[in-house]
Amino acid sequence: MWLSVAFATDAEHAEALSEALLALGALSVGVEDADAGTERETPQFGEPGHSPAPLWARSRIVALFDKTADVPLIAAAAAGEAGLGAPPPYDITEVAEQDWVRLTQSQFEPIRINERLWIVPSWHEAPDPNAINLELDPGLAFGTGSHPTTRLCLEWLCSHVHAGASVLDYGCGSGILAIAAAKLGGARVVGVDIDDNALVAAAGNAGRNHATVQLAHSRHPLDMSFDIVVANILTNPLCVLAPLLTERARPGAQIALSGILSAQAEQVRQAYRPAFDLTVWAEREGWILLEGVRK
Repeated sequence: MWLSVAFATDAEHAEALSEALLALGALSVGVEDADAGTERETPQFGEPGHSPAPLWARSRIVALFDKTADVPLIAAAAAGEAGLGAPPPYDITEVAEQDWVRLTQSQFEPIRINERLWIVPSWHEAPDPNAINLELDPGLAFGTGSHPTTRLCLEWLCSHVHAGASVLDYGCGSGILAIAAAKLGGARVVGVDIDDNALVAAAGNAGRNHATVQLAHSRHPLDMSFDIVVANILTNPLCVLAPLLTERARPGAQIALSGILSAQAEQVRQAYRPAFDLTVWAEREGWILLEGVRK
């Protein structure tokens, strides 16, 4: 058995407290948004050419310890190392011994996007060998097909990618959308991300699926235009990226934007006018996909 200890702190002390906990015997440490899942949730993103945003103002540090750890003593020592006057509030949860690999795998089943496309973890057989089956395992980068926005984008690509189309996937994460576009007939597919780890994951996934995808970091400017532009990020970065994505869409190009809550649709529409008149293509669990054609 292990002990999972969740500490409440702020952006100023989160990194120092995390390092102190590791030095004092934590087996692992993770930093989360303490307001995740609420209206106060703060997405983390970086604009092209800039470093990602700092940690959350209300951060939550989750540290894993051996069951014999003296948590009050460790909390006091870590607080001192991090420059805190007193140990931060914390909760302790007992974590039972489990086969973590088997448990993790059991949480990811094949996902049917439609009759043409499935997302299949490597430890499963493809339910429909005649469909396009993307082999994709959960990893460091966002995009396994389970999130509503990813599904919306995959469904949209299935109905819009045509043979020979050039496709830009901006904010490619695991590469799932770019790989799907290539397997659906895209001739020149480019995936861009701000995260080096995401690009490594995307390259591995593309190779595993025998998909030809060009990958690039967002720090490098693009000098080409595309028939299709897709971006599954979040509302604020989508608005920031509006000039860039508009420039990359050739006249007559189709664009698909997701990572948008229904209430945020008008904000994104305004950001992309007058180049696009965006409309809601579909909605799933409160998330929408906006589409449009470049004027």
